[in-house]
Amino acid sequence: MKSEASQSKTRSGRYAGSGRAWLFVSPVLLALAVVIGYPVIRAIWMSFQKDSGLDPATGMFVDGGGAGIDNYKHWLLQQCTDSLGQTVSCPTGNLGSQFWGAIGVTLLFTVVTVTLEATIGLGMAVIMGKTFKGRALLRAAVLIPWAIPTAVTARLWEFMFQYDGVVNRVFGTHILWTSDAWPSRIAIVVADVWKTTPFMALLILAGLQVIPADVYEAARVDGASAWQRFWNITMPLLKPALLVAVLFRTMDALRLYDLPAIMMGDNPNTRTISMLVVDQVRQGPNSASALSTLTFLMTFAIAFLLVKVLGANAVRTQEAQREAK
Repeated sequence: MKSEASQSKTRSGRYAGSGRAWLFVSPVLLALAVVIGYPVIRAIWMSFQKDSGLDPATGMFVDGGGAGIDNYKHWLLQQCTDSLGQTVSCPTGNLGSQFWGAIGVTLLFTVVTVTLEATIGLGMAVIMGKTFKGRALLRAAVLIPWAIPTAVTARLWEFMFQYDGVVNRVFGTHILWTSDAWPSRIAIVVADVWKTTPFMALLILAGLQVIPADVYEAARVDGASAWQRFWNITMPLLKPALLVAVLFRTMDALRLYDLPAIMMGDNPNTRTISMLVVDQVRQGPNSASALSTLTFLMTFAIAFLLVKVLGANAVRTQEAQREAK
């Protein structure tokens, strides 16, 4: 009986503590609701409204109104309205016809850059984790590209990738890096990897530093080679930090805008989904809201996939870890 009473008292104390915890975090939740929740709900509501402008059927100015799912059909099905008010396929120059192309470019940049940055960043983190003379200087030098503003980085690489720039002069090539389809994409990937790899290396280095040195010593005594220690000890213990780094970088890559916009301008071969949203805002905010909502859903789906399938859970609590055991 005493044990049951003690357990009941413990549960009551836990529930009371949980109530106090909600009280403490409520100001933050309220701020998030205002800063994040309201804009998201507002954007979703606007996505079901028509944009104000001239009615193509009558030539008269109309003040918006309900659009249903027409804005979503405009992007997903590439449907536009002609001068007679009839639904037709969007012409080549219309932004609606560029939706799937922008999705493809965004996913291409995300997969390629995150893969290269994770691979190169892992190698840089392993080197920076070693003990040697001048390690602090190396760490500071590695972080310089990440510290440079993106606008400056874009202009720097734009000058280097000009037809008469450094890249063509060094390699003796005559490639139009800023206009041709695949060269322009490769240029964006190179610039983004150069700038953001230090960020990945920093996150991975933090994961390496929490691995106990005793584990390596025991493996070395048992005769494990350097490759065996790396593959069987470092990688399994580094997996949580590595997956979190990949998750953060993937979310950042999916919203890539400033680097290609400054570096390549209005090049359709490097137009990402974020650039398409900004271009559409200038023509109609409600249609742009539908595009933003689709972008949000795509990003959420990819994040959910990384968290659930790959286990890149950055917010897993100790209580959840105990339950999993």
